Amino acid sequence: MQELFTSISQLNALRMFELSWCSSLQKLLTSIGQLNAQKKFNLSSYLNLEKLPTSIGQLNALQKLDLLGCLSLQELPTSIGQLNAIQKLDLSRSLSLQKLLTSISELNALQTFDLSRYSKLQELHTFISQLNAI
Repeated sequence: MQELFTSISQLNALRMFELSWCSSLQKLLTSIGQLNAQKKFNLSSYLNLEKLPTSIGQLNALQKLDLLGCLSLQELPTSIGQLNAIQKLDLSRSLSLQKLLTSISELNALQTFDLSRYSKLQELHTFISQLNAI
């Protein structure tokens, strides 16, 4: 299973999506942003995920995004700043993530932001201080 089947975007009432420890899936479909009721998205230890689709910013109800241990994740889309309801963002052990985007400062509902064991983090940008709820 290298690409998640296209009909997934028709699951409009889906509230939790669990793809943890997924080793064979290489990318998420761009239509993932159509899952409007999505509250929790668990992609922890999704070993081959290199980037998230831009459409993830369309998940208006998303409260928790778990990217713990996404070893191949290299970048976050700028649309991550559109996740208005997000309360928890876990980037711990995402060892290949090169930089944090300033769009993270737009996450006004964010209460928990986990960067533990984030080995390539070279500096903590000043935009972190702009996060209101933390």
